Amino acid sequence: MAASASCLSLVVLVALATAASAQLSPTFYDTSCPRALAIIKSGVMAAVSSDPRMGASLLRLHFHDCFVQGCDASVLLSGMEQNAIPNAGSLRGFGVIDSIKTQIEAICNQTVSCADILTVAARDSVVAVRMSSNDHAHHRLDAIVNRLLRILGVQLGGPSWTVPLGRRDSTDANEAAANSDLPGFTSSRSDLELAFRNKGLLTIDMVALSGAHTIGQAQCGTFKDRIYNETNIDTAFATSLRANCPRSNGDGSLANLDTTTANTFDNAYYTNLMSQKGLLHSDQVLFNNDTTDNTVRNFASNPAAFSSAFTTAMIKMGNIAPKTGTQGQIRLSCSRVNS
Repeated sequence: MAASASCLSLVVLVALATAASAQLSPTFYDTSCPRALAIIKSGVMAAVSSDPRMGASLLRLHFHDCFVQGCDASVLLSGMEQNAIPNAGSLRGFGVIDSIKTQIEAICNQTVSCADILTVAARDSVVAVRMSSNDHAHHRLDAIVNRLLRILGVQLGGPSWTVPLGRRDSTDANEAAANSDLPGFTSSRSDLELAFRNKGLLTIDMVALSGAHTIGQAQCGTFKDRIYNETNIDTAFATSLRANCPRSNGDGSLANLDTTTANTFDNAYYTNLMSQKGLLHSDQVLFNNDTTDNTVRNFASNPAAFSSAFTTAMIKMGNIAPKTGTQGQIRLSCSRVNS
């Protein structure tokens, strides 16, 4: 009986999400705020250029928003969801979104939602991510080359996709749901599948979206148990990580999720998994003599297959239970509801 009720709830959730997402449109702001997308893109590009980690941070912020009561910018409200265990001390990018929102409000008052800004920013973050260098001369040369490639029409960074727009912002947030609905770094493959299935996403969507870990970093506390206690990990890989992640202390030390091409959005994440070099437990479970192994192999050998699956999954995730029409509000400030 409980299983039937659970299935019925999922069917209702998917039906509602489908109905709401049908009201979204890529041209939603073409008349009301035609410069909105350009402002978002400019803000994201500047942020990623200044801090290469920011691309991954904005992508993660969008994921953590959509998995808790839908893509409604509830995660941007001060406190509440931001205090949840999966979020506290690790979510970043709020200042970037606030800056973009301020710029848009200056030309289109109370028109573009924070939920849409975050969704578009996540897309633009994937596109913006590229190789960076601490060597300033190298960085300048890299910037010149990238400009030339753009002129020639060569796509940089990760894949792009068209974002349906028209989401509205929530008037509340849900810390309890953030604690229960967001998959964690200790999740098993079945845990991950269930968490994604509860949001109307398929196993292939889960494996593809996990590929976002081709960029970004994780704190030592999230992979410490893996590098000291798990056996399905490359020995040299584990040893190299222990230097900056001791058994005691150092929980805040950072390591690249993708040690091969840390600042490039590509399919190296899956190649790493096949070499038992997944940083998090929840990464390596995708390739561990289990049902998702073949999908990992496919994405590792076929970059186009990964890009296609990733963009499809991102659009589906961005359509999870959006507020549309007269639901919610268009916040004036992303960090608080309108007074």
